[in-house]
Formats: sequence, C-alpha cells, structure tokens
Amino acid sequence: MAVPARRFVADDGVVISTNSALFGIALQLIALVLFVCMDTVFKLLTGHFAVAQLAWSRFFFSTLTVWLFFWLTSRGRVPWRSRAPGLQAARSLTLTGCTFFFSSALVFLPLADTTAVNFAAPLLSVAAAALFLGEKVSPRRWLGVGLGLAGVMVAVRPPFITGEAAPHPAYLLPLGSAALFALYTILTRQLAARDDPRTTILHTGLVATVVSSLALPFVWIWPRPFEWLLLVTIGVIGGASHGLLVLAYARAPVSVLAPLSYSQLVWAGVAGWLVFADLPDRWTLMGAAVIFCGGILAVLPDRRRP
Repeated sequence: MAVPARRFVADDGVVISTNSALFGIALQLIALVLFVCMDTVFKLLTGHFAVAQLAWSRFFFSTLTVWLFFWLTSRGRVPWRSRAPGLQAARSLTLTGCTFFFSSALVFLPLADTTAVNFAAPLLSVAAAALFLGEKVSPRRWLGVGLGLAGVMVAVRPPFITGEAAPHPAYLLPLGSAALFALYTILTRQLAARDDPRTTILHTGLVATVVSSLALPFVWIWPRPFEWLLLVTIGVIGGASHGLLVLAYARAPVSVLAPLSYSQLVWAGVAGWLVFADLPDRWTLMGAAVIFCGGILAVLPDRRRP
C-alpha cells in the first residue's frame, strides 16, 4: 500500500512534497559520495601526474559530459549564451583556484584532513553573504561561523593548541580553497538572477579548462590506457556530482540539504582508511566534530514568528 505524500512549506514559501524532499536528500547523499570518490582518484593520481594535468582532466571531461547531456536532453539546443559572461568567467576562475589548492593539498595531507579544513567554505560563505550581499545573519549563525572556524583551527593543529611542532604548511592550501569557494558562492548567487541555471552549469568548467590547458605543454605526461580511464572518470564524476546537486536543490529546501554536506567528512575518513590506510587522528576528529556543530548552527534556518 502506497503511503500518501505529505506537503510542507519551505523557507522560501514553496510547497514541497515529502516524497520529493526525500528524493532530493537521496540525490544529495549520492552526490557527496561521488565527490569523495573523485577526490580519492585525484589523490591516487597525484603520484603519477602533475596537479595541472589532473585539473585539466577534471574540467575538460566534466565540461564535455555536461555539454553532451544538455545537447541530448535539449534536442540539440544548448543554452550556452550568457547575459554576464564576465561574471561567468570569474566564477569559473575561482573554481579553478579551488581545485588547484585542494588538489595540491592532497599531495601532502590525508584525504580526511584536507576535507575537514576545506569545510571552512560554507562558514565563510555565510560571512561573505553578509558582507558583500547584505544578507541578514542572526547572532546564532554568527556563533556557528565562529565555532566552525575554531574547529578548523583545531584540525590545522596550531602549536598553541596541540603543544606540538608547527603544522605542515600544506594546511594553508585547503584554507585557500575554502576562501575561494566562498567567493564562488557569491558569484553563483549573483548569476542566479541573470542567467538560466543550465547556462551557469555549462560555463562552470569552460574557462577553467582553457586556463588549465595553458600549463599542459610544461607538465604533460602521456597516460597509459588505464590511466586515461581514471582521468576520464574524474571528469565524468565531477560533472555528474554537480548535476545531482542541481537536481537535489530543485526538490528539497536548502535548510534540509545543507547540513547533509557534513556527511562528506565521514566518507572522506572511510575512503582515506580503506584506500590509503590513513586513520584520522584525534585532532582531525575533534576539529571535524566542532566544524560539524558550527556548520549546523550556521545553515539551519531561523525560526519565523507566525
């Protein structure tokens, strides 16, 4: 016997079916697992290829996958024209920087550590939205931002907290990735009012592919057949993950999906243990727990008076 779908009102006033919301949650969780799979393959290949070549593979094959998908589903009409090409280019460049910083960190740091520090991104996005977009942020959300950034400090292992030697300088790389992602979020919100979402998705990796291609003559190593398969897999997974996120946010409100992003910390820890035999130490676990608590405070919606 089928269970009738119930409905609820999201933060933006849109009436959403519970069945639709559950489907959105499932899509979000699948996308997060795929992101960890992509990062794992990235880390595996950093011992064989330069980061620039890996970044090119991620953007080129991702862009090719997205374009092919829209071409097949739109009967050959691909909505690539943008009303704000400058903003689209800037957004794509910030994603390029995010990828380069995060991928470079994977060369030196465990996957779980890199992912934990990089989760400063949603917290910085809240602060950036308040500073640059004029969005109102409640004291509770500011508390969440501060708590989450304190968790990042614990994960980075500064000597005044751990009493140990100075941390590896590579911990600055995921912090840089997080800061650029906050800018990426701001640009994405600005483009939401100007371009078709499909246009923004199409332009996501376009400039990034061109920029990363400039470094190929200096770092290119010809892959073997199995390595070609892995390089293509990086791009396909990246494109599919972003596509699933778009579908998820079309079916469930942000307040429901945003906290789920922190489950990526768990998958990163599991992948690091299974593939690289890297067990998160106490500082990573403590920092991740504090980041999770701060993130929940920052992303949950404020209660509205009747």
